Amino acid sequence: MKKQLPLIAVSVLCIGLAMIACKNGDKPGGDDPVPDPNAPKSMSYSIVAAYPHDTSSYTQGLQIYKGELYEGTGLNNKSRLMKVDLKTGKALKSISLDSVYFGEGITILNDTLYQLTWQNKVVFVYTLKDFKKIKQFPLATEGWGLTNDGKNLIVSDGSSNLYYYEPSSFKLLKTQAIMEGKDPAFNLNELEYINGFVYANQYTYPYIFKIDPNSGMVVAKADLTQVWNRVKNIDPHAEVPNGIAYDPDTKKAYITGKLWPELYEVQFSE
Repeated sequence: MKKQLPLIAVSVLCIGLAMIACKNGDKPGGDDPVPDPNAPKSMSYSIVAAYPHDTSSYTQGLQIYKGELYEGTGLNNKSRLMKVDLKTGKALKSISLDSVYFGEGITILNDTLYQLTWQNKVVFVYTLKDFKKIKQFPLATEGWGLTNDGKNLIVSDGSSNLYYYEPSSFKLLKTQAIMEGKDPAFNLNELEYINGFVYANQYTYPYIFKIDPNSGMVVAKADLTQVWNRVKNIDPHAEVPNGIAYDPDTKKAYITGKLWPELYEVQFSE
């Protein structure tokens, strides 16, 4: 016959269990991690349209400016700066960088185009109309991604930092650490400034971060795994997602990647 525990023993047992629960997070099953209130929210997206993209383009920078698409590409002996027809993916205008330079991110501010180089630590400045190089500046870090907030140039170098530069002199104004929840973000790559936020590809990962530049926090995160799988099914030589562009006039956003066969118009959730 099953024995009943005396009432006092049952009470002591309950108190003991409650104490254990308190030590494990104030509730039974306290091994569950405490949610991080600063963890980024999930940012959904939908594909609105797909356009052809040159599979020889190792995309490092993407920009819509006054309704026109511009792209900077990398790799030694293959780095280019281009104005591209969105609907066909064909270059309307193109210049090649000297073979010693590995092109990286681009941005356009006040009809002036800026292009980073990777480990060469040089920034090129061009007139937009004819891609004539008018200046170059030294860069203390590696060059990865580049965007602007309408006033300052914002640079990534693959770390958890964003660097703010004065456009006319490329003087460093400030360095901002970026956090994803409790941890430093990492592999910040191609950048785009959209409605007061910095969007960043995370290199080698399928993620786009939405960063609040005031706090330095990643406030939302989009997972591009589904579209990346689509791209690899079309062309197995396609590499990582890299390239975010936004047209402030049409409110349309675009993404692509290194050697991708397609470029996508996407709609991000708020």
